[in-house]
Amino acid sequence: IQEADILVVAVSRPGVVPGEWVKPGAVVIDVGINRMDDGRLVGDVGFEVARQRASWITPVPGGVGPMTVATLMQNTIEAADAADTPGHGLYTWAR
Repeated sequence: IQEADILVVAVSRPGVVPGEWVKPGAVVIDVGINRMDDGRLVGDVGFEVARQRASWITPVPGGVGPMTVATLMQNTIEAADAADTPGHGLYTWAR
């Protein structure tokens, strides 16, 4: 972890990667989302320390979630477009 230029963490354990472990200048993608007893949402990376070390880090909440939704929408549009194209399986089946 301490040598990674790009660090992707998806463990679902709050703070499993302490910010001190993040290599200075690394890019950190924190996929984890954990609800704490006080209601806060936090990631798998110790954000406050990691943000001082990383060149870029996704926040939790608001980091990868919006990208997931955007990608899902793009894929849905592309699938619908492909389904309406002659020669594709769904087009033939639905007609």
